[in-house]
Amino acid sequence: MSLSIIFMGTPEFSVPTLRSLVDAGHRVIAVYTQPPRPGGRRGLDLQKSPVHQAAELLGLRVLTPVNFRDPEDRWRFREFGADVAVVVAYGLLLPQEILDGAALGCYNGHASLLPRWRGAAPIQRAIMAGDRKTGMMVMKMDKGLDTGPVALTREVEIGDTMTAGELHDKLMHVGARAMTEAMVKLELDELPLTPQPADGAVYAAKIDKGETRINFAKPAADVHNHIRGLSPFPGAWFEAEIAGKLERIKVLGSELAEGQGVVGEALTGDLTIACQTGAVRLTMLQKAGGKPLSSADFLRGTPIVAGTRLT
Repeated sequence: MSLSIIFMGTPEFSVPTLRSLVDAGHRVIAVYTQPPRPGGRRGLDLQKSPVHQAAELLGLRVLTPVNFRDPEDRWRFREFGADVAVVVAYGLLLPQEILDGAALGCYNGHASLLPRWRGAAPIQRAIMAGDRKTGMMVMKMDKGLDTGPVALTREVEIGDTMTAGELHDKLMHVGARAMTEAMVKLELDELPLTPQPADGAVYAAKIDKGETRINFAKPAADVHNHIRGLSPFPGAWFEAEIAGKLERIKVLGSELAEGQGVVGEALTGDLTIACQTGAVRLTMLQKAGGKPLSSADFLRGTPIVAGTRLT
């Protein structure tokens, strides 16, 4: 036995779930993903999404509507006659006609412990807020933003130095296993649905460029969480005068350290930086156009001596 599935996803995060469903023997009758976007070194080539590329390798039919405003796109979705639609980081809000377009509904793999961190950036926001755990939830979608009843939950601990990139990679595999398990239960009519609690809802807004600059006038723990929550993308950053030139430098790794001093001042020659309270040591950095480097390698080419002010 197997389900006929429409899969909807776009980034690398979605790919393990698509592959897992295929490996489990389900019939993925169509894959929906975002249209190719300009990319490449000069931004002139159209780049297919990771899901698009994976689907083609699997020999699956791919559709890339810009949205579902066109009646023909909505008609085509219904005409597939799918048992269920599986959605993982698709990137489009689905109208009610699509939510109702598969016999058993649409199920979303969401990277948080709902109702905490509904929205676009749950992985980054969980780390930036200092959360100690998060997880993957399989949810039956409704017309709200991540408000539907929850079918299955898998919790994941967030380590003290775990970055958003590391958590992303862990959750995408946890999510693939969870969704595949949920589809087994759905096929057997054994998948429970539990309404989300009324309290505790928090919105995970998309990361804005204006919030990526490091503010050392915060407690060290907050600065550390900010850095790792934005690593590797888009990357938290500071500016400092180096060899008489103001440079912007990304910070991709940090750890809490001992020390007190003027906010933003390098307390030592190993990039231990004073915060409002406590200090952080910057462990992975990247200059514009350069490669990520450990602090030791970075300092060999770009000395930042004690007393340098980072802003």
